[in-house]
Amino acid sequence: MRGFFARLLMTAFGLWLADLLLSGISFDGALPLFIAAALLGIVNAFVRPVVILLTLPFTLLTLGLFIFVINGMMILLVAWFMPSFHVSGLGSAILASIIVGLTGWAASSYVGDKGGIEVWTMRGKS
Repeated sequence: MRGFFARLLMTAFGLWLADLLLSGISFDGALPLFIAAALLGIVNAFVRPVVILLTLPFTLLTLGLFIFVINGMMILLVAWFMPSFHVSGLGSAILASIIVGLTGWAASSYVGDKGGIEVWTMRGKS
């Protein structure tokens, strides 16, 4: 359960960072930010795999670059569900998905599967 909340916070941080960096993304407060992060996790768990499977030939044809468009469409889908989450278009959604993905990737290197902070220690030869 801690892992779920850690990933929710990582996604919320990525969305908040996208809100700061991009003019086409905005939230009406802190609560909609966390609700959007939770909805994005649900959409990425259930809808995104189906869309990826249905668009697999086109994704292969574009050498995987269509995944960026799919990720942007998932953010647009969440914004469509939430009137307090505003996205100006597909371009802003794709850039937001890149920011959310990069922050999640960076934070995941510090958070383990169970949500705890992982510390790696290296020892010299003995």
